[in-house]
Amino acid sequence: MTLPVLSVASECFPLVKTGGLADVVGALPLALASESVGVRTLLPGYPAVLGRLQGAEAVHGFDELFGGPARVLAARHAGLDLLVLDAPHLYDRPGGPYADSQGRDWPDNPQRFAALSWVAAAIGRGALPDWAPAVVHGHDWQAGLTAAYLRYGGSPRPGTVFTVHNLAFQGWAPAYLLNTLRLPPAAFDIEGVEFFGGIGALKAGLRLADRITTVSPTYAREIATPEEGMGLDGLIRARARAMHGILNGIDEAAWNPAADPHLPAPFDAARPEGREASRTGLRTRMGLEDDPGALVLGVVSRLTGQKGMDLLLACLPALLGHGMRLAVLGAGEPALEAGFRAAAAAHPGRVAVRIGYDEGLAHLIQAGCDALLVPSRFEPCGLTQLCALRYGALPVVARVGGLADTVIDANEAALASGVGTGLQFAPTTAAALEGGLARLASLWADQDAWKTVQANAMRAPVGWERSAARYAGIYRGLI
Repeated sequence: MTLPVLSVASECFPLVKTGGLADVVGALPLALASESVGVRTLLPGYPAVLGRLQGAEAVHGFDELFGGPARVLAARHAGLDLLVLDAPHLYDRPGGPYADSQGRDWPDNPQRFAALSWVAAAIGRGALPDWAPAVVHGHDWQAGLTAAYLRYGGSPRPGTVFTVHNLAFQGWAPAYLLNTLRLPPAAFDIEGVEFFGGIGALKAGLRLADRITTVSPTYAREIATPEEGMGLDGLIRARARAMHGILNGIDEAAWNPAADPHLPAPFDAARPEGREASRTGLRTRMGLEDDPGALVLGVVSRLTGQKGMDLLLACLPALLGHGMRLAVLGAGEPALEAGFRAAAAAHPGRVAVRIGYDEGLAHLIQAGCDALLVPSRFEPCGLTQLCALRYGALPVVARVGGLADTVIDANEAALASGVGTGLQFAPTTAAALEGGLARLASLWADQDAWKTVQANAMRAPVGWERSAARYAGIYRGLI
């Protein structure tokens, strides 16, 4: 019998994406189908989402939803069973999902995502005439109030699961919005949604959901510490029995080097030498010097301090001193964008930078670089290193969060045993990253060892099969 589950999120690939959250929300329902779990995904009706729906059908209406009328549309897209909250007063505006075109957060974000959570709770309680979920699964702070609305709405209710993709984004709102957000006075309590004198949407999910997951075992341990818990470590420790660290996976159909339309030629783990066409294509497209013997490093990342991009800039002299080349794709903090632009201008042909995001170029970087740099200060899971493994680019990662859980360091013991898949470095400092680059240069000089590690990387499990089974087990445990 298929178990009905409602997934609630603020973004979902391929409809709307700002980061890894969208990839997970888009891929997990497809993986759960093999576990006899039927997922419907509730999303905000941003213009980009509504513009890509075909044959959408209105299945429920709200006369007044946080400032105006709204309706729920049902549709299918890219194999996903979708429910889209069409509320023009909340979502029909230019800019991104969370901010305007100048990067300023929408001031009514608390209401915008409370509305998403309110509708999720209504669906959980049977608002749709022909479908009711046994479990409601919310993702990140934007869906954090779902558990609160279900908990304070009385019984019966479905089971609730809440996934933390990044503890740094907490969805805090001032206390005076309690009534506006349709929360009862009893909710404003340390055992409810109260957080540092205001309303914590992420805190609400952590405190009130029946089960909590985060996106890697190491990150689950890290956020239970004062150093990484961002004010929530005590609550996380208190709910340790409800917490599960489950690794993310990638969509192996979308990230498949043997059938990737973004690449000049296909290749696979059985013949990784076929990636040479992508190496040439990347150098050409990014304007890097045509030196096949030079090790090319890739970055596909937000350009932020969290991602360690300032450390990479500090290590550029060492990187170039090893004769390496660097191809960067990303956007983020203005000072870091400017720093990478300046580096490209100072080192033409050796450093190339594209500010923004380009899905096709992201695929080409994964397929054409020799190693992918992920020097994050913290990383709940990370998906880019999983793509690198799949495409035969050796990940060079900080030993944190999901990076530590997904990359096997090719140290002497691992090389002797034939199990390494990349390089780890610690702590997350410029000096340690320079040490990782020196190790990488030594490995590159031993091409037999390099090819062994590369072949290991391409055979590493990066999909959703094991993790989907764990999610299905959690869902069924709530019934």
